[in-house]
Amino acid sequence: MAEATQYVTLGIASELLAVPVERVREILESQPLSRLPHAPPWFLGMIDVRGQGVPVVDLRVKLGFDAGADTENTRIIVLEARMEGHELTLGLKTDRVFEVTPLDDADLEPPPRVGAGWRPEFIVGIGRRNEAFVTVLDLDHLFASTEVALIAPALDQADIAPPQRGEG
Repeated sequence: MAEATQYVTLGIASELLAVPVERVREILESQPLSRLPHAPPWFLGMIDVRGQGVPVVDLRVKLGFDAGADTENTRIIVLEARMEGHELTLGLKTDRVFEVTPLDDADLEPPPRVGAGWRPEFIVGIGRRNEAFVTVLDLDHLFASTEVALIAPALDQADIAPPQRGEG
């Protein structure tokens, strides 16, 4: 019998995507961000999550979709990704989050090979849920790209946590 993995399903534009539930720390409502100068368009800025500065990536823009306006359904999924051998906590801004659902690993189809210019390495596979295609993202490849490496120095220096009592 095929082993089913639990995924958090989310939407950007009209697309249904999924990330492994074991990588998700929490799901937050949209909130103000502290922007960093000269950041790439897909890097929205930083938010504070329990005293930790967390970079937020616009998943729509990162995956090549047009940027979208925030709505009451916009969410930030705080998750763990591996970048250059290190664990990194990141936020993904998504249009909406649906549910946690199982997908059978053995039933995931590989991403289609359709030619140059398309980046299938961001995709683990394509599953189906309620007769809809679900694109399972490969978080480590999505965030291991050289583009994300550009923001690493800024993340090392970012300190947006509020001062502790007695500091000043």
